[in-house]
Amino acid sequence: MENFPQMTAAEVVQIVAWLDAHGVVYQVNGGWGVDALVGRQTRPHQDLDVFIDEDHEADFMAWLTSRGYRVTEDWRPVRVQLSSPLGQVDVHAMRFDPAGNGVQQGLDGEVYLHPAEQRVTGLIDGQAVVVASAERARELRGGYSPRAVDLHDLALLDEL
Repeated sequence: MENFPQMTAAEVVQIVAWLDAHGVVYQVNGGWGVDALVGRQTRPHQDLDVFIDEDHEADFMAWLTSRGYRVTEDWRPVRVQLSSPLGQVDVHAMRFDPAGNGVQQGLDGEVYLHPAEQRVTGLIDGQAVVVASAERARELRGGYSPRAVDLHDLALLDEL
């Protein structure tokens, strides 16, 4: 597996700015989502996990590609990972139901619901970003053995 640089706050802010400018409903998850809830970067991040409106997936991926990102892992419909000298982005496409809830398809027909009321605002590098609530961020860390970074994030969520 190739080594890619850490995902910087500046790159995350650039990506979110594109999403905002294009009216994309999104949600930052993973470690950056937790750090946004805390309001500061607490650890290095390998990637940015971002859930987006599936209607904008092709345009978003074209923009990332224009900036040097390339698909390095494709597990659609769950996620597609793009990597570049700028870092890695895991794009999780979801459709939205009439209530604004994100509905994500799993690999084996599962369906994951991302409730609209669990989208809140956090801060990355002073920039407002849409993230999962602390409660939802904790739920998203279930179902697998936690790594050291997950334990770090869970401890931060406990403090919130």
